[in-house]
Amino acid sequence: MDKFKQVQEVIALVEADVTKFYDGGNAAAGTRVRKAMQDLKVLAQEIRAEVTEKKNNDK
Repeated sequence: MDKFKQVQEVIALVEADVTKFYDGGNAAAGTRVRKAMQDLKVLAQEIRAEVTEKKNNDK
């Protein structure tokens, strides 16, 4: 559950940069968005592994 909360935090933190990039054309904000998306990808993979492990251990 901690990793899911981390996902929510990353999304909340990057929200302003997404707006700056798409609405304002701020290239630096785009870089920060890309980094945040990479962090989300890593967290998502870790969550998937945890879910699979828990599912297999519950059998």
